[in-house]
Amino acid sequence: KRLMCLDKAGRIALLANATVGLNLALFGFPFEAGDIVVTSLSEHNSVLRPLYALEKRGIIKTVFVPTDKDGRIDEAVWERTFKDNRVRLAVFTHASNVTGAVNDAEKLTKIAKEYGAAVLLDAAQSLGLVEARPQQWGVDLVAFTGHKYLLGPQGTGGLYVREGVELMPHLVGGTGIYSDAEEMPAEMPLRLEAGTGNETSFAGLAAALRWAEENPLDSVALNAMTDRLKQGLQEAGAKVIAPAGLKTPVVSFILDGILSDEVGFALMQGYDIICRSGLHCAPKIYDCIKYQCGGTVRLSLSRFTTEEEVDEVIGAVRQIAEGGIF
Repeated sequence: KRLMCLDKAGRIALLANATVGLNLALFGFPFEAGDIVVTSLSEHNSVLRPLYALEKRGIIKTVFVPTDKDGRIDEAVWERTFKDNRVRLAVFTHASNVTGAVNDAEKLTKIAKEYGAAVLLDAAQSLGLVEARPQQWGVDLVAFTGHKYLLGPQGTGGLYVREGVELMPHLVGGTGIYSDAEEMPAEMPLRLEAGTGNETSFAGLAAALRWAEENPLDSVALNAMTDRLKQGLQEAGAKVIAPAGLKTPVVSFILDGILSDEVGFALMQGYDIICRSGLHCAPKIYDCIKYQCGGTVRLSLSRFTTEEEVDEVIGAVRQIAEGGIF
């Protein structure tokens, strides 16, 4: 509630992850056949695949907006898309999980609302790190996860639903009360919280949120560490995606002549460095950022990352670039 500056915590349904939240939002939204949904080419499969499913059922038509080379939605193209289409719902990621570029959610929402569209924000990659004020901005729905910048356990997340927006429950079942009703309760969050929740992990998430509030993130230091890693990787021979403006501490790179999967495997197996490689569940973004190489290697920094770890990664990538895979 405090992180999103909300008046009512009861508008947040606690769920297993952001994917469940996005599914509940998209499959539960009161679409009418032929409605248009606008989204971007930087979206995660947790958005793309529900949209594909809805299209196959003949419920919606999806219109994709490209991003710039940093993976950020172009606001002028975004607005033009709304001028050219009668849009029912806009859904976009707050921050790219491939490049780290943060979209101006307030401005994109303002444009969508001016043309009468509802807005679903995917905050899985941003909540806890980047300011989010959905109630102030007019965002209708926000999906989030607990295990990233909220520092909680895996298996936690949720969906914020603005007051006045009613979703048809995609999951139905027991709620512990109103047991004689044939349908899910109308009140939030019970309407979207079918079955027994992961109470133990939610307790862990609550503890993590309290700890984070007592130990504020030093964003200046984290940004400096991220920039240091990017510069070091470039000096080591890597091509690094370095978006301008506001960004998360995600670093994606490639080495010419070596597949990203091979680089990732070498880092993990040869140097015990945790990373991800490939398309990162966001396959459409690569045409926009001009990385046609089977994806990238992605490193994610946190408040716990040390300078020694950054130096170790830079040294490992330099060795791999010079031909020493292990």
